[in-house]
Amino acid sequence: SLKMEARSIVIGVEGMTCHSCVQSIEQHVGKMNGIHNIKVSLEDKNAVIIYDSKLHTPATLQEAIYDMGFDATSADSNPQPVLPDTIFLTIPTQSALTSKELRSTLLKNKGILDVKMSSDQKSAVVTFLSSVVNGKEIIQMVPGVDLSISAPEVTPGTCEDASWSHANSVLLRLKVEGMTCHSCTSTIEGKIGKLQGIQRIKVSLDNQEAVVMYQPHLITAEEIKCQIEAAGFTASFKKQPRPLKLNAVDLERLKNTQTKSSDTAPLKENTRNVNDTKTAVFRIDGMHCSSCVLNIQSTISTLPSVTNIVVSLENKSAIVKYNPNLITIDVLRSAIEAVSPQTFKVSLLDKYENVALFPALVSPLKSVKDAGQPLTQVVVINIEGMTCNSCVQSIEGIISQKSGVKSINVSLANSNGIIEYDPLQTCPEDLRSSIENMGFDASLPEKTELPVGVTQSTPKEQLESTMPTSKMLQSIVAKQESKSLSKCYVQVTGMTCASCVANIERNLRREDGIHSVLVALMAGKAEVRYNPAVIHPSAIAELIRELGFGATVMESSGEGDGILDLVVRGMTSAACVHKIESTLMKTNGVLYCSVALATNKAHIKYDPEIIGPRDIIQVIKVRFRFHNCFSEKDRSASHLDHRQEIRQWRRSFFVSLIFCIPVMAMMIYMMVVDSQLSDAHRHLNMSSEEMEAIHSSMFLEHQLLPGLSVMNFLSFLLCVPVQIFGGWHFYIQAYKALKHRTANMDVLIVLATSIAFVYSFVILLVAMAEKAKVNPVTFFDTPPMLLAFISLGRWLEHVAKGKTSEALARLISLQATEATIVTLGPDNILLSEEQVDVELVQRGDVVKVVPGGKFPVDGRVIEGHSMVDESLITGEAMPVTKKPGSTVIAGSINQNGSLLISATHVGADTTLSQIVKLVEEAQTSKAPIQQFADKISGYFVPFIVVVSVVTLFAWIIIGFVDFEIVEKYFLGYNKSISAAEVIIRFAFQASITVLCIACPCSLGLATPTAVMVGTGVGAQNGILIKGGEPLEMAHKVNVVVFDKTGTITHGTPEVMRVKYLVESNRLPHNKMLAIVGTAESNSEHPLGAAITKYCKKELGSETLGTCTDFQVVPGCGISCKVTNIEPLLYRKNKMVEENNIRNVTLVKVEEHVEESVQPALIIDADLPTAVTSQKYSVLIGNREWMNRNGLLVKNDVDKAMIEHERKGRTAVLIAVDGVLCGLIAIADTVKPEAELAVYTLKNMGLEVVLMTGDNSKTARSIASQVGISKVFAEVLPSHKVAKVKQLQDEGKRVAMVGDGINDSPALAMANVGIAIGTGTDVAIEAADVVLIKDDLMDVVASIDLSRKTVKRIRINFVFALIYNLVGVPIAAGVFLPIGLVLQPWMGSAAMAASSVSVVLSSLLLKMYQKPSSEKLELRAHGQMKQKSPSEISVHIGIDETGTGTRKLSLMDRIINYSRASINSLFSDKRSVNSMVLNEPDKHSLLVGGFGEDDDTTL
Repeated sequence: SLKMEARSIVIGVEGMTCHSCVQSIEQHVGKMNGIHNIKVSLEDKNAVIIYDSKLHTPATLQEAIYDMGFDATSADSNPQPVLPDTIFLTIPTQSALTSKELRSTLLKNKGILDVKMSSDQKSAVVTFLSSVVNGKEIIQMVPGVDLSISAPEVTPGTCEDASWSHANSVLLRLKVEGMTCHSCTSTIEGKIGKLQGIQRIKVSLDNQEAVVMYQPHLITAEEIKCQIEAAGFTASFKKQPRPLKLNAVDLERLKNTQTKSSDTAPLKENTRNVNDTKTAVFRIDGMHCSSCVLNIQSTISTLPSVTNIVVSLENKSAIVKYNPNLITIDVLRSAIEAVSPQTFKVSLLDKYENVALFPALVSPLKSVKDAGQPLTQVVVINIEGMTCNSCVQSIEGIISQKSGVKSINVSLANSNGIIEYDPLQTCPEDLRSSIENMGFDASLPEKTELPVGVTQSTPKEQLESTMPTSKMLQSIVAKQESKSLSKCYVQVTGMTCASCVANIERNLRREDGIHSVLVALMAGKAEVRYNPAVIHPSAIAELIRELGFGATVMESSGEGDGILDLVVRGMTSAACVHKIESTLMKTNGVLYCSVALATNKAHIKYDPEIIGPRDIIQVIKVRFRFHNCFSEKDRSASHLDHRQEIRQWRRSFFVSLIFCIPVMAMMIYMMVVDSQLSDAHRHLNMSSEEMEAIHSSMFLEHQLLPGLSVMNFLSFLLCVPVQIFGGWHFYIQAYKALKHRTANMDVLIVLATSIAFVYSFVILLVAMAEKAKVNPVTFFDTPPMLLAFISLGRWLEHVAKGKTSEALARLISLQATEATIVTLGPDNILLSEEQVDVELVQRGDVVKVVPGGKFPVDGRVIEGHSMVDESLITGEAMPVTKKPGSTVIAGSINQNGSLLISATHVGADTTLSQIVKLVEEAQTSKAPIQQFADKISGYFVPFIVVVSVVTLFAWIIIGFVDFEIVEKYFLGYNKSISAAEVIIRFAFQASITVLCIACPCSLGLATPTAVMVGTGVGAQNGILIKGGEPLEMAHKVNVVVFDKTGTITHGTPEVMRVKYLVESNRLPHNKMLAIVGTAESNSEHPLGAAITKYCKKELGSETLGTCTDFQVVPGCGISCKVTNIEPLLYRKNKMVEENNIRNVTLVKVEEHVEESVQPALIIDADLPTAVTSQKYSVLIGNREWMNRNGLLVKNDVDKAMIEHERKGRTAVLIAVDGVLCGLIAIADTVKPEAELAVYTLKNMGLEVVLMTGDNSKTARSIASQVGISKVFAEVLPSHKVAKVKQLQDEGKRVAMVGDGINDSPALAMANVGIAIGTGTDVAIEAADVVLIKDDLMDVVASIDLSRKTVKRIRINFVFALIYNLVGVPIAAGVFLPIGLVLQPWMGSAAMAASSVSVVLSSLLLKMYQKPSSEKLELRAHGQMKQKSPSEISVHIGIDETGTGTRKLSLMDRIINYSRASINSLFSDKRSVNSMVLNEPDKHSLLVGGFGEDDDTTL
């Protein structure tokens, strides 16, 4: 009953301003009867009270505080019972006081709940609250009586031997690093405070230290340090703790504590066997991550009645071992449900109740550690049949995946495997059979299990027994441990900022077997050095996954090796080369070395962890005296521009073009002549012989040699260089493709050109050999034309790619070229400085960066304080404060202080290099349609070759069956040639025509030309599209997600409205603005800057008064003294007067000039001497700031503030000289074109969503202004990615529009990322489309352009395919019977025409005009209307279920209807452009909803 009577409650207290308030509450409430303890916190605004529930209720306590003039609210509705402790006192026989007097004296003290005297009056049992009083204090409570602590009994509710503990506690001071806020201190206090043997803990954020009072016989100082580190912080002892010394009496006493028989204390849990306990299995719904698991385990394990708890996130279950004498199942269930955040749903799985799962003895010394990590055991299994390391890895890989296996180390040398496992989930026999199933012989030795952390019956036994166990384990592991460390790389996804990096590094470093960790954010890569005997890469990846990131082990082992190219001058012979190579190869850390004497170059591969480029150069210089040794590096970023490819394809195109033009001219000439001849043949009825005579008399048909005409000879000469020089790259690419057994465009192009060339050449030789009278038909015109078109396409493609890289090349050139490396002595004393090339900076070097200098590498500050401009990388204009421990980024600029940094990422690993790499990768991606074209050609090539071969054989067969057909259609049939030869020649001609006309060049051009023109047109319109993929993807988008700040809104706060709370005769408005502007001019806060800007604009002055005693209280406001505002007001008044004079009176020009010039020369000359500078005391801040300073905020002012806050504005109060005199509403304003852009996107059939990290009020307000009805508010940067993924999982294609670094992961995840050009560099790199102007209408334009381009690509495909689909059957001679014949030159012409038509079709895109705002506005005239808040569905955080759209009430409908009609009334005045400029007229202000919502337009 006592246990239930003492309760603890937290009461929220508002209105405290200083520590005297705290003291008065503590004194007043503490004096009340039944109050055991009270602790009031000014920072947390609450009071923690331990009270007697028989005498008080939470309501009476609130009333007591309320009566003192403070607001009191109950923070938690149900008070928590406080468990009391018990102490046994021996009363001396010659006591001055009787037992009754002794009892009443003790009961008068705070924290003493009950005192029971024994029947012989020689001892007393005192029940007390350990949080209020301890054993030592109780002994001293009765003056004149020498009390002593007797051997203790364990009573209900006692968690440990309280009496003995208080007498033997030790104070420990630890230095704790890594804490950033009060949440960190509470985490440590909460976690460590729950451990067995911890009496008190106080953590100080300012001093970065923890003071712990603990019992050394229950917990060691080392364990406390480990537990702090397990929470994610770095801990070290300020002073080494004394070793624990237990004398014989202490040990005996400890034994008595643990082994008392259960008769005297029936509720003890000491030597209880498993039979006294029950096991229950609960189902727990509502757990999200490992944090929930740890939370439940740590909370429930502290209950005295629970001996063990194992919670599984996967199975949604908890196995709880408990004492049924102390706790019931229902209470257990309620206890789990009550665990913070109180959202778990718990139900009992009946069939599991009372299952004895734990054969081991239960420890009386429970700790969170035991609870959080279930019992683990180690088994050694003998494995026969392993032959190499591959066997070892396969066993480790498969067994480590089994559930319950914590770790596995297999030794090839010892033919065994050591497995650490959870006995609840698996057993040695199961593990042995799993290994046997893999094909190895596995057997268990006689004695298998080594218990790890299996607890013993007494502490003494426990201490003795765990020592040999751990030694045994260590010796086994030591045997297995290989001498060298291994290095692995893990690809990490899901990191969004530097804190993710720190989190991974901190947690991994604590794991056994991990030597060092280095994580690169931009590369998404972790480099880990580990001991392969203790841990393997897949386990490291699993550890990262447990932290909530995606992780996969990267296969390439060579990744991360440094490569150094040196120029070494002074080598004379091969002996020098050999000397350098052999010496370097012996140097630790050098992996490979090759020196060339002819070029004086050395190529060296090294491990950057062990050695650096500077060390290698030093070795060569010192050992061999080759002084002219330097690194050669290309800093021009030439690898980024596509100059080489552009040059290569341009050359290829011009070579082909030069030879193609004459060939085409001859072909066109022949076509014209042939058509004239056929006309003549038809009209003049010429005979074939006459025609042949005319034909052969033409110059081009004139035979130089028998069978060799001028035409064929010239064509041959023009074709050879094209085939060799123009087609060179195609041949290389085709060879590579065929080598990998694939067929791409290049193969078909090479096939068509080569067969055409070879066939023509062979035909020509045959004709010459036969001395043919009629010139054979050749295809020498095909290669030059084909190659010219293709080369043009490739050239233009690379030009487009090169354009995108220019900005990037500029970015690279911004890198520092030199670094100042310093050597530090003890206490960071500078010993020496050295200027080196930035390429020679090694990891771990200390680099000095002076003010104005650039950071050469990524690193961590070790000394100095400064502000750093990181706008190059982050886009944030505000400089960032750097102090020891801060990370710095290469390329950023140091502003005012000198810094010493330790290099962490150098060379290609710096953030800047990684950004470059990301963009390079983005550029190599192909448009899906282009991949489709490549895919088509993959099938197209073999198909055409098959058709060609079929044609060949078909005509050979037809020829031999019916020779007349061939004879009829074969041009130049000569009786002198045998029939067989004619047939074969005709068949070849048909098959070659098929290959010719089926040229895939138009297919190849269809996408690149359209994409190139499309991206070019986009760039002209201020839309940069990175490659074909985003251009092609944008038309498929059906959801557009907008970020709020900086995208829908301007991103900078502006003053929306100023409300004056005092009459202007008491405080003129100008005067108030001058005071406020001056006060805020010293503030760095964006709101302060907005106020100052507004005041300067209103007063028409760039200079303000003087501000002194400036103080800032974060989260509240500022206070200061303002003087010297009179000259400012005088000038303002003077200007007003002058304007009035100028407007009203006609004066002489000369006089007017004299009057107006004088004040400008001597600013304060006309200032009346009587005016003395007055000092004003100014307060600017929120309600709480005013309350703290004793100013009452009236109801009407409060209502006005609430109204502004409802619209998503920040309301700031102003007090001058103790009088509340103004209210300023500040907000981030919506961009003028946002509403139209959203309306147009919706009209295009797209869903529009707003996603923001801001609160739901602001988000709802902004959404209502622009007409968006679905909002995701309070979304963290990392969750933005999850939201985009969630939309994609619903089958939607998402376009994300953002501007900040926090948007960049989401921009990369979205199907199309669109970045606003004024945004950060990282966002621009992550996005697929960049809008150069800060104009949301360009979002509409980019999607529109994409739709037009894709339409054009499809038209191109139609052109390309029609030629092939129609031409191939005609070429194959399918339509010969109906007289449709295709001569080879027609095939070439058709092929050329298809390419030309595709290019011309693409060029039509040049005429694209982006939709103009004016036209869209006219179309939307009167239809755009703002949403009422009830029409907007707001979803908070990452949770999908939002507040939904509530059903509109009748009142809402009436308001909506009236609002719509008012909108239509004013629609002529309120076009989108004018909306922000016009002040609302008086009538609009009278109408509540409409007028107020739009006073943004002030």
